[in-house]
Amino acid sequence: MTDSTKSSLLLAGRFLLALMFILAGFGKLANADGTAQFIASGGLPNLPILALLVGLFEVLAGAALIVGFKARWAALALAAFTVVATLMFHAYWSKPADQQYLQQLMFLKNLAVVGGMLAVAAMGAGAWSVDARSGRA
Repeated sequence: MTDSTKSSLLLAGRFLLALMFILAGFGKLANADGTAQFIASGGLPNLPILALLVGLFEVLAGAALIVGFKARWAALALAAFTVVATLMFHAYWSKPADQQYLQQLMFLKNLAVVGGMLAVAAMGAGAWSVDARSGRA
């Protein structure tokens, strides 16, 4: 595989991984009250400011991942966030039987995202990134 192909694939992978967080983050920012209620269903306080902070985190960390700015740290932070959110909101083993299958799919999808984030953390952002241009790759 050529270096150009590797760089293209890394950029596409970073973009696709980050897209989920950026869209979810904007959704949280647009509906902080509803997001706060959902967060409260996981046992955290019903605070719109918490929803706004989570939304900002998702947008900013996702954007950092896309452009490859401190991509290893962004990927690790998003991986940790995803593990916590997955355990809190997709604990399929504790859901009613009619919800278990869907929640298990969400759980496994999130674990796959964590795997992708860990791969970015291990490999770095690649040549087409702010990190590479600044010598941090």
